[in-house]
Amino acid sequence: MATATIRPRLAPRRAGEKLRWGNPVVYFIALVVIALMLAPIAYIILGGFRTNAQITTDPAGFPAPWNIGNYLDVLFGSIFWQQVLNSTIAAVATTLGAVVLGVMASYVIARYPFRGRGILYSTFAAGLMFPITVAITPLYIVIKNLGLMNSLAGVILPQIAFALPVTIIILVPFLRAIPKELEEAAFIDGCSRIGFFWRMVVPLATPGVITTGILAFIGSWNGYILPLFILNDASTFTLPLGVQAFASQYAVDTAKVLAFTSLSMIPALVFFSLFERRIVGGLTGAVKG
Repeated sequence: MATATIRPRLAPRRAGEKLRWGNPVVYFIALVVIALMLAPIAYIILGGFRTNAQITTDPAGFPAPWNIGNYLDVLFGSIFWQQVLNSTIAAVATTLGAVVLGVMASYVIARYPFRGRGILYSTFAAGLMFPITVAITPLYIVIKNLGLMNSLAGVILPQIAFALPVTIIILVPFLRAIPKELEEAAFIDGCSRIGFFWRMVVPLATPGVITTGILAFIGSWNGYILPLFILNDASTFTLPLGVQAFASQYAVDTAKVLAFTSLSMIPALVFFSLFERRIVGGLTGAVKG
């Protein structure tokens, strides 16, 4: 005789009943970790509002009085905006290239059975284990032989290549989750494979596409090693490389360097903050797929 398993039910929370707080030790540790991460950012931002004399006298103090001249000098200078433009061009081009090529490759790997499909997918997965610093010397030689030195194209193409493994690993589960019945129904209605790809696959994979696009954009925006080896002309510098060059040029003007660094961080911080939920949602969908 089978016995029924009795599962205890959680009592519903009554209206007006307060939620119980968790372990206070966990909250304390979380606050300490957050403070350790935000303290350097706060120091850099506040340091831009100080003078060199204030930083020398009291390195950890607050601005007294507040000085916005450092930020105005950077904003009204041509160097900063030129580097913002270069970073934007490199990041947008890298994002478009990684997303377009990644979606196409992921569609083939996820939907078409062919010999060597598993090996191809494993090859892209293995690309996650090789950071760009490991391949910087061969990349330098290849870019030099292609005649792309000291140009944004010499930065964009390798960044697309290194963004593809993450893009494909995230998008393949999204595309595999699309029901076969939906594809068969589209073909019965006269839809071609290309039409099904653009009309059905791309819209259904939008969360993953947005996630991979954001990761590619931020990775390109914060890239430093590759531009350091490829770009030599100051007119082609991206922001991370420009910060280093600016700090070397104005080494004695610490306050202005901190202001330049603060303004360089703002675009990436704002972009990541606006699309944080998109990133989490896309990664969650990839894991479920």
